Amino acid sequence: MSSSTQARSAKPQLLVRNARIADIPAIRALVAKVYQSAGMGTYSAAMLRGQINNFAEGQFVAEYQGEIVGYCATFLISGQFALKPHTWAEITGGGYASRHDPDGDYLYGMEVCVDPDYRGLRIGQRLYDARKKLARAWDAKGIVFGGRLPTLARRVRRFDGPEHYLEEARASRQRDPVLAFQMRNGFEVLGLLPDYLKEDKESLGYAVHLLWRNPNAPDEQEERRAKSYGARLPDTVRVATVQYMQRRVGSFDEFIDLVRYFVDVTADYRADFVVFPELFSLQLLSMEDQELSPAESIEALTKYTTPLKEALSEMAVRYNINIIGGSHPTRMANGRVENICYVCLRGGEVHEQPKIHPTPNEVYWWNIEGGDSLNAINTDCGPIGVLICYDSEFPELGRHLVDQGANIIFVPFCTDERQSYLRVRYCCQARAVENQCYVALSGNVGNLPNVHNMDIQYAQSCILTPCDFPFARDGIAADTTPNVETVAFADLRLEALRAARNSGTVQNLKDRRHDLYTTVWRER
Repeated sequence: MSSSTQARSAKPQLLVRNARIADIPAIRALVAKVYQSAGMGTYSAAMLRGQINNFAEGQFVAEYQGEIVGYCATFLISGQFALKPHTWAEITGGGYASRHDPDGDYLYGMEVCVDPDYRGLRIGQRLYDARKKLARAWDAKGIVFGGRLPTLARRVRRFDGPEHYLEEARASRQRDPVLAFQMRNGFEVLGLLPDYLKEDKESLGYAVHLLWRNPNAPDEQEERRAKSYGARLPDTVRVATVQYMQRRVGSFDEFIDLVRYFVDVTADYRADFVVFPELFSLQLLSMEDQELSPAESIEALTKYTTPLKEALSEMAVRYNINIIGGSHPTRMANGRVENICYVCLRGGEVHEQPKIHPTPNEVYWWNIEGGDSLNAINTDCGPIGVLICYDSEFPELGRHLVDQGANIIFVPFCTDERQSYLRVRYCCQARAVENQCYVALSGNVGNLPNVHNMDIQYAQSCILTPCDFPFARDGIAADTTPNVETVAFADLRLEALRAARNSGTVQNLKDRRHDLYTTVWRER
């Protein structure tokens, strides 16, 4: 290698690229560093997951020598929302970019931040340029955002209020480096946005309402070109739900053979997902020669946690299907017992979703405690979520998953009689309607006489849709006969969800009153 080649390869590397899920920890650290002096904290991992999942093309990072030193978050929205007064929480869906509208005519800039140690590299300019390039690619009419006024709190006493300060800064009679940068980039001032972000004490909660007009935007009469939605997802996703019979088994291998049978069958029907019921692994307790106390039962099940995960993961890869592995009581490293769903993807990844709300019976019989994390899971068919049985009866959880980009929510459940089942069923239908998403339920049937808290079962597994014209007539894509071991399939169109959310008869996600209420998830 020549000396000139070595010199070129040793130069610092700076690139702007789309953000990825794996970047989330680094982005969180960057935002915390940038806003540390302002006392505004950082995004939660769920918020960043939502931003990326809802509009992957609009999220950019600046990477310098392998380190993330800049972040830019953007989504599409209609001008009727972006151009009128709003707050940051209202317009961004509480920070998740959940108001992203694929048919929106403006890009909305919800975040640009740059590591203060690298500001000499014009990273902010590069991120603004990436946004403008995106606006041109999508034929957007322009870019709108609320710009900070970080010197306002220190200087406002010299002026007749924030409006006067903005007027002087706009006329360059008062130096405001942030606003000056934005105006140099072609943004025009539309006015002030009061109470835009109350946490921004430096800006006294205000923001400057800014607009960049795309000079290449098509005329109103010009037909807009078809848009792509990032990484190509399948037109339809085939989902299978297993209504699973609880029966005595003589060994762990016999139990796995039963599970494998259903995985094999659903894979033969080219399903993308198969979901098993909550606590289906308690069937393993039927092997015991005598009735066990609750504490003894938990200890007996704990030894199967690792082999169960390994078996489900091996099946997912072998049969090329994503497995929603019901749930299994698991002894955690800190000694707690949690009810965990193991999601095994056909690419080999294994995800864990704890049940957030254990039922009174679970607490009494198994001493199960609730988990504290609820994350959308990225799959080759788009983001999904899992709510285990009782969790489906809490609307905040379904909303939190959909804010993160989930299109399908899987609900493994375990109910002993019809009233219990209907609570889950009705709530899941509500989650499908209010979040305009698909919900797939899987329950146990049959009896285990010698297993406490699993004596009898009642289930009617199903796959539910929103209630609107693009979907099944009764909001039911597939149903089963109650209390019979069986499998049900449904082909779910992701494009139908996008259409319903943005142009349906009702548009629950778009019409949320973010000015009145919000759901805040406190990550631990």
